[in-house]
Amino acid sequence: MRHAFLKPCLEYPFGTDNLGRCVFCRIIAGSKTSVFSALFVVIIVFALGTVLGIIAGFAGGVWENVIMKVTLIFQAFPSFILAVAIAGILGNGVINGILSLCAVYWTTYCRLARSLTVSLRNVPYIKAAKICGASRCSILFRYILPNVMPSLLVTAAMDVGSVILSMAGLSFLGLGAVRPTAEWGAVMSEAKDYLQTAPWIIVFNGIALFVVVTVFNLLGDSLRDVLDTEAEM
Repeated sequence: MRHAFLKPCLEYPFGTDNLGRCVFCRIIAGSKTSVFSALFVVIIVFALGTVLGIIAGFAGGVWENVIMKVTLIFQAFPSFILAVAIAGILGNGVINGILSLCAVYWTTYCRLARSLTVSLRNVPYIKAAKICGASRCSILFRYILPNVMPSLLVTAAMDVGSVILSMAGLSFLGLGAVRPTAEWGAVMSEAKDYLQTAPWIIVFNGIALFVVVTVFNLLGDSLRDVLDTEAEM
């Protein structure tokens, strides 16, 4: 414990925490939990929302009504508040935090995929494919999916930063990762008790969170520009 609360120095660039642990090492370790959890959430909601949205947009009728009504129910509540409520029911932990975020983020992809599919459903080349006897699966995989994917991929890239913030928020409230797990939100939750004694703990973790979220947002913007350029060509 003699290394506890050491200020930033050459040996410990970001200082140490209440147990003498290197804050820099904890930030690096926390990045794995925060980023990989967010990527896992985005992959799940991307797949689930896209499948349900395309089914709703292409099949129409009862399927569309049921799927969109369920989507509206989930979107009737603020997403983070709903995630907090679900995490409160499931209990704390990284897995439960991931599940609670999956439960609220899939609706964005479902609505977008459904909207894009509806706009493509009656375009001339798809009507021509139907007249020529193309199967539904063929139309979906050859014409619908390639046209809806670019917008969905941009949304996914932009959502990674948002999910990282949401996961950190859940952990900060004690509903996501818990001590001693190295996750940025959990580390900042622990560090708030020592804000006056060792402010560098929460400051450096906050800076790391800001930088990573900004990088993913810029990545999403760049991906959108690339896909827009390809679409124009």
